[in-house]
Amino acid sequence: MTGNDHGGRLGEEFFTPGTSSFTEFLAAHRPELLSTRRILPDGLRAAPDQVPHGTTVLALAYRDGVLIAGDRRATMGNLIAQRDLEKVHPADDHTAVAFAGTVGLALDMVKLYQVELAHFEKIEGVAMSLDAKARRLAGMLRQNLGQAMQGLAVVPLLVGYDASAPEGGRGRIFSYDVAGGLYEKRGFHAEGSGSPYARGALKKLFRTGMDRREAALAALQALYDAADDDSATGGPDISRRIFPIVSIITEDGFERLPEPETEALSREMVERRSSRPDGPTATP
Repeated sequence: MTGNDHGGRLGEEFFTPGTSSFTEFLAAHRPELLSTRRILPDGLRAAPDQVPHGTTVLALAYRDGVLIAGDRRATMGNLIAQRDLEKVHPADDHTAVAFAGTVGLALDMVKLYQVELAHFEKIEGVAMSLDAKARRLAGMLRQNLGQAMQGLAVVPLLVGYDASAPEGGRGRIFSYDVAGGLYEKRGFHAEGSGSPYARGALKKLFRTGMDRREAALAALQALYDAADDDSATGGPDISRRIFPIVSIITEDGFERLPEPETEALSREMVERRSSRPDGPTATP
């Protein structure tokens, strides 16, 4: 951001009072750095088999907060582009974001969103409310609308722990459409190509008041069902020891479940599936 225009010194814009939004600051002074605003030439559309896409992510509320998880596969058309992609990221101490869609743009958007939240807190001296965080991500998606219409869409899933919410509802889930439409979901939700199957699994497995282990197993079962019917979603890869990413947010903040824990739960689930391939039935 310093560049050579000021002889290595910070420009005047850094010392002029203005917005607490980092993206608005970039838009005003260095718009070329905003990858979400770049538009392809007229008439050009990204080919789906030339750009890596991330697939299934999901979230569910549980007793202590909210859980968010994602498979690890990225695809380019009918090819597997990456087997160990990380689609779940902390946004700040009590917020996390996962994504489906165009991988390169999604990773840039996640990094920009992380800076956006940190910048606001440094300028204002307080953290943004969870509702404001959800709206801010919606605004960033609207900036990407031109590219989304050209085949480079990003669909995030946002979760957070809201200490100001009534007890039992502090783990909150927000979904979006490609135009930045914002929707709060109750209980659970999934996005990506395998989301219909993941939501179907969660519909039968979810119940209020689940503990951490129950919630993690429900998420893994839902991702397994998604992978079973959607070729773009990757299930647990036992031979390569590549397992879904599962993270939680509680009053204590963001925590990614340790890989040994995720591996043990995944192996337990796969072992159970050997005798019941369709997975567990709904709890009475």
